[in-house]
Parts: sequence; structure tokens; C-alpha cells
Amino acid sequence: MANTPTAHIGARKGEIAETVIMAGDPLRAQFMAESFLEDPVQFNNVRGMLGFTGTYNGKRVSVMGHGMGIPSIGIYTYELYNFYGVKTIIRVGSAGSYSKDLHIGDLVLAQGACTDSNYGAQYHLPGIFAPIADFELLRKAADECEKRGFNYKVGNVMSSDVFYADAPDISGWVKMGVLAVEMEASALYMNAARSGNRALVICTISDHVLTGEETTSEQRRTAFTDMMEVALSLI
Repeated sequence: MANTPTAHIGARKGEIAETVIMAGDPLRAQFMAESFLEDPVQFNNVRGMLGFTGTYNGKRVSVMGHGMGIPSIGIYTYELYNFYGVKTIIRVGSAGSYSKDLHIGDLVLAQGACTDSNYGAQYHLPGIFAPIADFELLRKAADECEKRGFNYKVGNVMSSDVFYADAPDISGWVKMGVLAVEMEASALYMNAARSGNRALVICTISDHVLTGEETTSEQRRTAFTDMMEVALSLI
């Protein structure tokens, strides 16, 4: 855990808990800290990527933003795992549904993450690596969803490098049963695997690629509390 603070995180050793819940929007991380944590203390504001550490039901936990896209989450989670001794990262994010059975507000537990990114090329593997969630976290999250009566599905997501595609065609992913699209899970799962740590991605459906259903930025920041409660139950 040398070299703290890092180039992108201003915290010092010991200021970040071993479990970090992350959101793409740093304001969502701030909302979580203020809404759920006891005595939250801010540990980061470098580049506006807010991070806080507090307690939840007596257990120490941190919440932090990770920005948009694989390069951004790749940097932050690498530093958390490799420089700050973080053992578990849970991403709570938004996703666009590819499934007729997933609608606004439903949850997706990302068992695996497909991608069109070249992020995995750095590992020089003689094939294609399949980034997957930690099974213990995944199982507990599914159990919590059942307990709370949340509408959810477990399966593959698509971690895309492109938000505004020049020639969008999702038909292949839909045929393969991919549930939803987001932009970060695959890099998080790869960083977790490479560092020997744990990760899980829990997403709330914020829009539907097939039907055009959508939400506002304010709803995405403050209304998606079901996934936050599931994530906090895992610490």
C-alpha cells in the first residue's frame, strides 16, 4: 500500500475501508454517504471524484465515484485494489435494458460482462478472458433481492466503450441473451481478477434501448435506492 495518495485519489493509508461501493456519478456517491452512512468523512475530491468513509450498521464502508467508461473505472479501481488495500468493490450503476422483461427501476446483477473494449489486451492472454462477478457476493445479492421482493435478473451485461454509436446494432447481443448495456463492469471484473480481489456490479435499469423508456439525471442520482440497499447489505 505504498504511494498514497495516488495520482487520482487524495486519501492517505487507512482512510478508505476494505469495502468500497462505487457509482459512476460522484454526486450519487455523495447522496449515498449522506443518506445511508453514519458520520461520513470525505477522503477525496481530486478531479471532483468524491469519496466518503463512514459506517453502516456498525460496519466500516466507503462510497466513491468512478466516472464514466472503462478507462475511468479502470484507473480508480486499480488504485483502490493495489494501493489502498481494498478487498471488495461493488458498483451501483445505471444500465439500458436489452430485455423485454426488464423495465425502469428493475435491477440487474451482472454475473458476467461482455465488452467491445480492448482493455483486456494488456494481459496478453492466448484467448478471450471472461470477466465475472464474485460468486459469494452475487449469491448474497440475489438472496437480498428475493428477500426484499425486488424485480431483478442475473446474467450478462454489455460493457460498451461507445455511448453514441455511429451505426448502432444490438441485435447480436440480444440474441445472445445479454440483459443490458452499461460501460464499466468488464474493467472492474478484470481488475478484481488480476489483483485477487472481489467485485460485483448491481445496475438499475434507467432506460430501455428497445422501447425508448428513460429517466432523468435527477432520478438516476437519487431515486435508485434499491440497488444501494442491496449493496450495503453485502458489507
